Amino acid sequence: MASLRDIKNRITSTKKTSQITKAMQMVSASKLNRAETNAKAFVPYMEKIQEVVASIALGSTGVSHPMLTKRPVKKTGYLVITSDRGLAGAYNSNILRSVYQTIQKRHKSKDEYAVIAIGRIGRDFFKKRGIPVILDIAGLADQPAFSDIKDIANKAVGMFSDETFDELYLYYNHFVSAIQHEVTEKKLLPLTDINSEKKLTSYEFEPSQEEILEVLLPQYAESLIYGALLDGKASEHAARMSAMKSATDNAKELINSLTLSYNRARQAAITQEITEIVGGAAALE
Repeated sequence: MASLRDIKNRITSTKKTSQITKAMQMVSASKLNRAETNAKAFVPYMEKIQEVVASIALGSTGVSHPMLTKRPVKKTGYLVITSDRGLAGAYNSNILRSVYQTIQKRHKSKDEYAVIAIGRIGRDFFKKRGIPVILDIAGLADQPAFSDIKDIANKAVGMFSDETFDELYLYYNHFVSAIQHEVTEKKLLPLTDINSEKKLTSYEFEPSQEEILEVLLPQYAESLIYGALLDGKASEHAARMSAMKSATDNAKELINSLTLSYNRARQAAITQEITEIVGGAAALE
C-alpha cells in the first residue's frame, strides 16, 4: 500500500495538472468563439462566388475550362488539413485514419498519389509511413488569414493545371457543433460537382465568360481550401476544449479517489498508533 506521503504527492500533482487542463479548456473555448465566427462569416462569400461560377458553367453553352473538365486519372492528390499540436482528442486520428485507409484502398503504388499536408501532425504522420508528401505547411495561426495559405493553395491548384495531379481531394473536419465534428472528403478538382441550389441569377459578362473563368476558377478553388481550413480550425478548438474538459473531470475524480485513500490510510495509521500505545501501556502493568 502506498504511503501517506506518496498519496499526498499524487494529490498535489493531480491538482496542478487539473489547473493546467482547466486553463487550456478556457483558452480553447475563447478561440472556438472566434474561429466559429470566422467560419460562418466566410460562408456568404463562398455562396456568392459559387453562384457566379455555376451561372457561367451551367447557364452557358460552349464554355469550357481545364478545371471543369474531367480527364483520365494517372495521379491523385490529397490535401489534408490537421493541427500542429496534439491534446485535441480524436481530431487528428480520425481524419488521418480515413485518409490512410482511402489511400490503401484506392492505390497500389506510391506513384499513383501524393499528399499536400496542412498541419505538422499530418505531415509527420505521412512521412513516418513513407507516404509521399509533395507540399506541406505548419505553424499556422489559430485564426489564419488567407494570406497565410495563399502560396500553398495556389501551388495545389497549379499542380492540377500543369497535370501533376489529374484530380485533387480535400480532407478536413467539418464543424457541426462544439461537441461534434465530421471527417469530410470533398473533390476539389476538377470542379465537376458545381451546382447551385438557388435560382441562377442572370449576369452579363465582360470581356468574356472564358476570360472570367480563367481568373475566377483558381480563386474559387483556393477559397474552397481556405473555407475548409477555417472549418477545420473551429473543429480543432472544439475538440481541444472537449478533450481538456474530459481531462479536468477525470483529474477531479482521481483527486476524490486519492483523497479517500489518503483518509483511509491516515485513519489506519492513527488506529495502529493507538493500538501500539494501549499495548505498551498494558505491558507495563
